[in-house]
Amino acid sequence: MNQSNNIPLGILLMVLTTFVFAVQDGLSRHLAGEYNVLMVVMIRYWFFAAFVIALARRHAGGIRAAARTNQPVLQAFRGLLLAAEICVMVAAFTLLGLVESHAVFTCYPLLVAALSGPVLGERVGWRRWAAIGVGFIGVLVILQPGLAVFDPAAAIPLLAAAMFAVYGLLTRFVARQDTTATSFFWTGTMGAVAMTATGLWFWEPMSGADWIYMACLCVTGVTGHWLLIRCYEVAEASAVQPFAYLQLVFAAIIGMSIFGETIQTNVAIGAAMIVAAGLFTFWRERLQRVAD
Repeated sequence: MNQSNNIPLGILLMVLTTFVFAVQDGLSRHLAGEYNVLMVVMIRYWFFAAFVIALARRHAGGIRAAARTNQPVLQAFRGLLLAAEICVMVAAFTLLGLVESHAVFTCYPLLVAALSGPVLGERVGWRRWAAIGVGFIGVLVILQPGLAVFDPAAAIPLLAAAMFAVYGLLTRFVARQDTTATSFFWTGTMGAVAMTATGLWFWEPMSGADWIYMACLCVTGVTGHWLLIRCYEVAEASAVQPFAYLQLVFAAIIGMSIFGETIQTNVAIGAAMIVAAGLFTFWRERLQRVAD
């Protein structure tokens, strides 16, 4: 499909995407609080894999064309890395809640910017380095290292952010040779294989009500990915990506209204610094693309 540049529609789709993903995170928080994280992520991946396979079958060449790649090791590693990242982040939800987990996780675009030089050979100017520095000061404000009340578990979403940043960079790297459909296919299928191999060992009986929540989790996962694909089909990424930060807002609303979480002052200040730094890096990247 030829990409259009309908920015208003792209923004609307991105807002819907962030809302759906925030609902997905709320469902993950509930289910992982009741059952083993690996089992929850495994079932979620079964539906994700079914979704990407269904998409592949609709395109020319079918599954064989979608799976064709000259970099199978990198594609497989991407899929495994994302599955591991999801497990780590869902564990963070159960330990820290949605608000603090998402506040720290929002630094991943800054990690992408910082690593794009050594990994992809892209140039990162001093302005973006300054923004990256401000963003990581925001992370430190949230984590409060050195204080007696510091909880090492607060570093878990930071680990998830680092994993997701590497996943994003590898996705951009493999895109030099593979199509989006191929990368998406490998992401879903490899994750499903890995999670099935591990998650089945931790299977637990689930109540009827929680199976309904699990079905909703699977639907939101598929819907969120479909909306995201449509978003990038109708508008350029640099125009809509800043609106991805709304997921932090939606997750905070869900965390406070449903799970009784609160926003600490240091978390609010740190998150604001991270978001501001992230928006600045998006703005600089867009200026650089226009200049090129």
